[in-house]
Amino acid sequence: MRLALYQPDIPQNLGAFIRLAACLAVPLDIIEPCGFPLDDRRIRRAAMDYYSLARIGRHASWHSFRRDRPPGRLVLLTTSGTQTFPEIAFRSDDILLLGRESAGVPQEVHDAADLRLRIPLQSGARSLNVALAAAMVLSEGLRQTRGFAALS
Repeated sequence: MRLALYQPDIPQNLGAFIRLAACLAVPLDIIEPCGFPLDDRRIRRAAMDYYSLARIGRHASWHSFRRDRPPGRLVLLTTSGTQTFPEIAFRSDDILLLGRESAGVPQEVHDAADLRLRIPLQSGARSLNVALAAAMVLSEGLRQTRGFAALS
């Protein structure tokens, strides 16, 4: 299982994603451009002492991500998802894709997803923080696919 973050806007959320991916031994793909300057020094700062545990892939664009990504189902977390979490069966090679905090993803990315998944929320609630949503769904995906078994 992998996490992919589409053009993140908020550096602190990127830091949370890096720590989440590092702690759970899940690769993280960052699809650029980001809404803030991003270089190795800034990634190291955002990741703090988790950098050495993280497996981070950087992609210059959506097109380069699509070209270079490993095989697996692309699962987009979106407020307009057609299926709800946790009612789906996850696969060990799923790539969980999350959009920009300010705008989600464009239609082209929606169209490329194999599955569009939403987290059911109470009426009147717009959405969860993107890193929190990733943690919830990734945790369920790892539970279903026995991905936690490899961790100590």
